[in-house]
Amino acid sequence: MVSTRAAVLHGPGQDFKIETVEIDHPRAGEVLVDLRACGLCHSDEHARTGDMPMPHYPLICGHEGAGVVEEVGPGVTSVQPGDHVALSFVPSCGACQWCRTGRAFLCNDGAKMFAIGMMTDGRIAHRLGDQPVSRYTQLGAFAERQLLAETSIVKVDPEIPFTAAALVSCGVATGFGSAVNRAEVKPGDTVAVLGIGGIGVSAVQGARIAGARQVFAVDPVEFKREQALRLGATHAFASLAEATEEIRRLTDGVMCTSVICAYSVMHSELLEPALALTAKDGTCVITAVAPITQKQADVNLFMLAMSNKQIRGCLYGSQSPRVAIPKLLDLYTAGILKLDELVTRTYTLDQVNEGYADLAAGQILRGALVF
Repeated sequence: MVSTRAAVLHGPGQDFKIETVEIDHPRAGEVLVDLRACGLCHSDEHARTGDMPMPHYPLICGHEGAGVVEEVGPGVTSVQPGDHVALSFVPSCGACQWCRTGRAFLCNDGAKMFAIGMMTDGRIAHRLGDQPVSRYTQLGAFAERQLLAETSIVKVDPEIPFTAAALVSCGVATGFGSAVNRAEVKPGDTVAVLGIGGIGVSAVQGARIAGARQVFAVDPVEFKREQALRLGATHAFASLAEATEEIRRLTDGVMCTSVICAYSVMHSELLEPALALTAKDGTCVITAVAPITQKQADVNLFMLAMSNKQIRGCLYGSQSPRVAIPKLLDLYTAGILKLDELVTRTYTLDQVNEGYADLAAGQILRGALVF
């Protein structure tokens, strides 16, 4: 067995507790990773608040991670000890219909994302005393070491800083892809991004890099609006009401080619105002996670049809992790995509609760645990 310190969640509404978890050595198709950095993504907060109920506790959260391969099991071919890797909460089995057709972000192994056993063989390989421990999206990156399926890691250039590799493994890939892949932003487009966290500001960068003429950022927190303007937004607004009025004036009533919903939590009443910002024949992309119990949303279906608009869901930026992660890191090394600027503050593993308190207070754009 291998021992590791990890931030463990024992139930919704509770704080993370730093505890020692025992994990197996790698078996077939598995790797042991020495974690070096992990982003504080709001998706993990959904597990803590209960917006996304987890099937099993105790639970190790964290899914936006990067580290060094320490040990590999039989049959592992894509990495070896010493390789640097980014984690991917979306696995890539390479064999299902979705992987074979270039849509690994919809890999069938994603159905095992919240299973308590290993993705490889279903066994219990993580324990806290005599209790089985689950891992958020089969990763559990709020830990100093972690046992993972080979299908959940992507090899990266060892010259890339660990925080940068961690960020592209989830938030940046999701936000950037929301603009570039799902909204299909083109040169000259007008784009609105609603909610400027790690995902939203990455959508702003994606829209800028794709050639959008105007990028409107909407967030009530002044600090986040300032960061959006620094990273590519042309205008920033504190509220949807203010944004709607000004965007109507700035676009001569045409409104936005695409609108990207990147709220910390997506609620049904936010959809219709987003559609009001969307131009005729435009696209409204829903990237933000809604509470799982919210099963309906009010939409003016007459106007949706008569204006020829689209509502699109978006998972992982609608691009395969093994394609997205290297491409985004290439943009980063070329100085085109800004990643270092996203990390407002770093924390130790023991400060994970402090990090999420800062996130809730709107004091950070992205926080990162650094091991």
